[in-house]
This record gives sequence, C-alpha cells and structure tokens, in this order.
Amino acid sequence: MHVYYLPVFMLLALSTRVAGAADVRVPSQHKTIQAGIDAAAAGDVVLVEPGIYAERIALKAGVALRSVGGDEKGTLGLRRAEVTIIDGGGERGSGAGVEMAEGATLDGFTVRNVGVYDGEEWQRHFDTQGEQQSYEHIGEPGVAGISATGLTCTIRNNIVHHVGYSGIGILGVPGRKCEPLVENNFCYRNMGGGIGSMRGSRATIRGNTCFENFYAGIGHDSASPRVINNVCHHNVRAGIGISEGSSPEVRGNQCYRNRRAGIGIRTGSDTKPLVEDNDCFDNDMAGIGTREEAAPTIRGNRCYRNKLAGIGSRTGATPTIIENECYENGQAGIGQMSGTETVLIGNYLHHNKTSGIGFEGGGSGKSRVEKNRVIDNATVAVGINSGWTVELTGNELSRKDGLPPIVMVFAGAKAIFKDNVVRGGGVAGIRVAGSIEATNNHFDGTSLRKVGPPNFAIWGLKGSRITLTGNRINGWRHALQSSEGHVTATGNAISNFHRAAFVIQKPASTPKVSGNEVTTANSSDQVCLIDGEPAAADANKVVAPSTH
Repeated sequence: MHVYYLPVFMLLALSTRVAGAADVRVPSQHKTIQAGIDAAAAGDVVLVEPGIYAERIALKAGVALRSVGGDEKGTLGLRRAEVTIIDGGGERGSGAGVEMAEGATLDGFTVRNVGVYDGEEWQRHFDTQGEQQSYEHIGEPGVAGISATGLTCTIRNNIVHHVGYSGIGILGVPGRKCEPLVENNFCYRNMGGGIGSMRGSRATIRGNTCFENFYAGIGHDSASPRVINNVCHHNVRAGIGISEGSSPEVRGNQCYRNRRAGIGIRTGSDTKPLVEDNDCFDNDMAGIGTREEAAPTIRGNRCYRNKLAGIGSRTGATPTIIENECYENGQAGIGQMSGTETVLIGNYLHHNKTSGIGFEGGGSGKSRVEKNRVIDNATVAVGINSGWTVELTGNELSRKDGLPPIVMVFAGAKAIFKDNVVRGGGVAGIRVAGSIEATNNHFDGTSLRKVGPPNFAIWGLKGSRITLTGNRINGWRHALQSSEGHVTATGNAISNFHRAAFVIQKPASTPKVSGNEVTTANSSDQVCLIDGEPAAADANKVVAPSTH
C-alpha cells in the first residue's frame, strides 16, 4: 500500500482554514443578527434561530448567514425561511434589508417591511394593468429588500415581500465583477420588481418565484443575466421585463396571468435578449411582447391562451421569431403592428381566435415568413393589412372549416408567395385587394363548391394586382376570379375546377393568361372567360385527365 503525504505548507494551510472556521449563533451567542455578523470572520457561518429580528443588516465578505433548520417545505418556500424573519421597520430603518458582501451567502430568511409598501397604490395599478405607471428605469435609486451591488455572492431560499422597492436588487458597478447567484427565492408584493437586475450586472437568476410585484416579476435594465426556470405570475406588468440594452438569456421560465405580457421586451435596438423554451400563458396581453426597436431572438417558446397575441411586435421592433408554438390566443398566434420588421421561421400556429399570423395596418412594415405551419385558426391563416410588404416562402397555410379566405391581402399591401401550400375551402385560398406575386405554390382545395358562396384559389378584388407563375391549383371552383383588377397568369397547372379555370371581369388592364396547362374531361370547360366570353387560347394547353 502506498501512502501519500501532502506537503507541510499545504497541511498547515488546511488545518488553519478548518480550525479557523466557526459557527456563530444567534441569539444564544449574540442577541442580534448584525452582532453575530460583526463577530464572524470569512469562512464562518452565522446560524440564526427562528424569530422576528427587527433590524437591517450588512453582511461581511466570505460570511454565510443561514437560518437554522433543514429543507422541509413550508407554505411558500422552506419552513425555516418562513419562521426566521428580518423586519426592516418600514420607514424607520435605513439601507437595504440585507446588504450583501463579496463571497457572502444569505440562505433561508424572510425579509419584509423595508421601506413603504402602499397597498392602495398597488391595487390601483393592478386594476389598470400598469397603464398609469410612469416609466422609470428600475435602476433608479431605491432601497431593496436584499441588495447586491458590484459583487459576487449567493442569495438563496429567501422570501422577500412588502418592500417599498425591488425585492432583490442587483446593481453592477463599473470595473467590478457582479455575478451573484440568485436562486429558489420567493418575491412578492414589492413596490418595484420582484428581482431587478441592473447596470451591467450578469447574475444567474434561477428557480425563483415572483408574483404580485408592482412592476415585472423579474426586471432588467442594461443588464444581461441568465434567467432560468423561474415562475412569474400575477405581476402588475410583465412576468419578465427586459429593457434598456439588456441582453439576457431567458430560458425555461413559466410566465402566466401577468397583467401585461408574460415576457415584455422593449427600449432600443441594443436590447437583444435570447428568449428560448419558455411557457407564457393566460397573460392579459401577449404571451411575449416586443416593442420600441428591441431586437430579440424568440425561439422555441410555447405561448397559449393569452388574451392578445401569442407573440406580438410593435413600434419599431425587429424580432427574429423561430420555432415557437402559439395556440388558443385571443387574437393572432403571431401579431405584428406597423412599423416593425420581423422574421418568422418554422413556427407552429394553430387554433388562435383570429389569425395565425396577423399584420395590422396603419403604417409600413416588412416581414420574412418561412417554413411556418399555420393551420386551423378561426379566421385567416395570414392577414396582411395596408402598408406591409411580406415574403412568404415554404409555409403550410390551411384551415379545415369556415368561409373566410385562408389568406387575406388588403389594399395597400404587397405579398410575395413562393413554394407555399395553401390548403382548405372557404371563399378563397388568397383573397386579394392589394398586390401579390405567387410562384410555384400548391393551392389544394378540399371542398369544391360549384354553386353558393365563392370558392376560388385566388380571388382578386377591385384594384388588385395579381401575378401567378408556375403554381399548381386543384379543387377550387376557379383558379382565379378577378373583378376590375390587373392579372398576369403564366405557366400554371389547373385541375378539378368548374366551367372555367380563370374568370376575369371588367379587367383594369389587358389580362395576360398564357402558357397554362388545364386538365379537364369536359369539352365545354374553358381555360379563361373575360366578361363571360372565352378568351383567345394564347398557348394555353388543355389535357385530359390521366387514367392511371
């Protein structure tokens, strides 16, 4: 057997560290928590028995402050945290309830009554969804329940409530590392955010529950923490709020029943968070909302049963929205107001109460829409209002039932469709009052109606401009019906229609319908009728159906 010996200097250092560490007990050895901290040295643990301690405290570097007890669950957090209470004395005290120090740990306390909690003010703003709140940076001076300023420390297993500012405040300082670990805390009914991360701090905020706070459950101002697996609900504003140049990683959180968005992102093009794999549901506005030129990446989230959109963008936002699932929302699955530029890739949008993807009018906007699956929404799969230019490529756009068109392009809008599948019944696959260019799409009608309400693959309204090239159109009464519009249709393949593939009435300019292949077994069927009369052949081809 080999025996290994540590060098003498290492043994001395180890024995000194072990011998020097101590448990300091409150109140048996020291009557107040602060007295126990003052008596402790780096590496010591200050153990606090259950009770109410009417004081505000400042930790020392390297000291751990811990409540006595195990990890038994209480009503909210740990039982030991519920019964070991630091009461800040309301207006009478000064400073944070707990001021953290470098390398210190705070574990298992209730921190309450720091500053002034105003119940009437809280209720008024809760009732008005925060609409009457003046917008202030969450980094503006205030007294937090627990404060970590320009340092790295650990804040865990605490309950922070009825504080006149943020429950837990994390504040960066230029030239100093600020990366605290904030985990498994409960923050509620505070007059700021539940947890506020500010001014360049880069905390890890993990596994916390934040509810009924005056602003966001977790708020960011010019900070980029990691925000992971938290639960934020019933807050006056967003569950998680991101603003002022913050670029956090926000993953795996649950945000529900907040008075505004589940996750709200705003204020400047340098606000660029990654928002990924979160569940945002039953919020009073959007599941995830972005505005004011913010540029987030929103990926792989589930947004459902929100009163407005699943994901909403407005006022100059430029989000990239990838592979989210949005369903059963009160408005669109993904909704965009004018003034935004969006990229939508690979999202699954279904059973929303208006559109799957909605583009509201009132200004201008641009969007690239690729490889999304947009099915069975109550009105349209995609609605494009005035002022928008939208490119749609490789999407599945469908609805089983109902009369509305699958896609609506309003006057003043331009849409470019390429390689999409447009499937269903209703009055039209695409109803157009604006301008469309459609190339290599497949229009698959599922309930051809020979009489009754319209049933057209493309329905052009007065003033519309329609260019169809290389599309496959099957199972609609007409491939195109246009009235008082401009039409170019070349190289399309049409089958299973009724009487005429193209029907053009009162054209606004000379139609160009040529090089199309029309499959029919009925010799009386027409390729194109213009004002009820057969048009010239123009190199269109009529073929019989295959018998194979």
